[in-house]
Amino acid sequence: MVGYSSTKDDHLTRLRRIEGQVRGIARMVDEDKYCIDILTQVSAVNRALQSVALGLLDEHMSHCLVDAARTGGEEQDAKLKEASEAIARLVRS
Repeated sequence: MVGYSSTKDDHLTRLRRIEGQVRGIARMVDEDKYCIDILTQVSAVNRALQSVALGLLDEHMSHCLVDAARTGGEEQDAKLKEASEAIARLVRS
């Protein structure tokens, strides 16, 4: 079972909202809107995506990682490495 299955609809709703924000930014650029206003919207999209990512990471850790820790062995090691790499990517972005 995927860790986010119970919140899948919430994630999809948020991602669709973000998609609409990105289309709005493209429209702003097309209409030659003020740069600072566009940058403000880009920042809002970045924060929204980061929020989705952190939610998915939290769910991964509380489901997949916990299950792997119970199993132990190579699966545990692989899931820990995978989570660590995901966190590193989020921190760099």
